[in-house]
Amino acid sequence: MLQASSVTRRFGTLTAVQDLDLSVAPGELFCLLGANGAGKTTTINLFLGFLTPDSGTVTVGGIEPSVDPKGARRQLAYISENVALYTQLTGLENIRLFCQMGGRRLDDHTLQALLDRSGLSPAQMNRRVSNYSKGMRQKVGLAIAYARETGALLLDEPLSGLDPAAASDFCSELARLRADGAAVLMTTHDLFRAKELAGTIGIMRAGRMVEVVDASTIGAHDLERLYLHHMRAPTELGSAT
Repeated sequence: MLQASSVTRRFGTLTAVQDLDLSVAPGELFCLLGANGAGKTTTINLFLGFLTPDSGTVTVGGIEPSVDPKGARRQLAYISENVALYTQLTGLENIRLFCQMGGRRLDDHTLQALLDRSGLSPAQMNRRVSNYSKGMRQKVGLAIAYARETGALLLDEPLSGLDPAAASDFCSELARLRADGAAVLMTTHDLFRAKELAGTIGIMRAGRMVEVVDASTIGAHDLERLYLHHMRAPTELGSAT
């Protein structure tokens, strides 16, 4: 569903991603780990079609975002670290508006069911987003992703800043999405959540994928040691984005 083959992307003299190979199948959750500047967000933006590879290919369901960005994005839902919503609208009004902008008109009963599935209570659905916590915003983002009914989900640091309860709720929903057959690519700094959620874990450093492991074959503490080993090793590349 998501495929990057020998992808390199530069910004002037800076190589943000180099020779990246990555594949996420339906029903798979792939976690990308790495420090700030490792190239994780650049990778997400390549799949979204916001950036074009200098070499190599990126495909979403067989479509290259650089060639047909609209066709690729129709197969994607995206949740960023800070979900952008209209603060003067309620959660229900936001999801209604986003669905309409995407060409879908769903009745309120269906929209409420999507918000309920994402963990938002009926009272919260009808509150203005200006009064929402970050976790509540993320739940609206998930509901919008559900409404799109796409085959792939891109998540850029979605757990950042969430309290433990909100993070737990969010991760439970991701597990359901994976069980429903979605291909999920998530960037995170949370090694233990990555171990808990992912089928495959990739470690990026300075634009390179330096390690890919099957999450079922490594314990959380061994994953931490492996991550720190790569973060402390010498590198030939400068910082990525």
